[in-house]
Amino acid sequence: MNEAQGVRTELEALGRELAELRAALPERVVVGPDDPESGLAKLVLTVLEFVREVLEHQAVSRMESGSLTEEEVERLGLALFRLRERMEHLKETFGLTDEDLRLDLGPLGRLR
Repeated sequence: MNEAQGVRTELEALGRELAELRAALPERVVVGPDDPESGLAKLVLTVLEFVREVLEHQAVSRMESGSLTEEEVERLGLALFRLRERMEHLKETFGLTDEDLRLDLGPLGRLR
């Protein structure tokens, strides 16, 4: 498989995972009158956490396949580390926990 086919396969897998997420998300955001930011923040951070996990999974796959240079692996690792740190900061800012961001995907299980 050449690099273009590999990228296409990864994009197709990402598209399937995003479609599964879209089907699992509620059609409406539940926002309480006392704290409207909380419901919206929870939804947005849940989606971001899902995308972060997908990116991390894809990065590991690419590293294991040997399709990245050492420099690319280093940059990717640093970017994922910073993204994780930023997510932790945002969860703390909005008073959310990892459990708050666990999304029930029905028959697929729960988003970690």
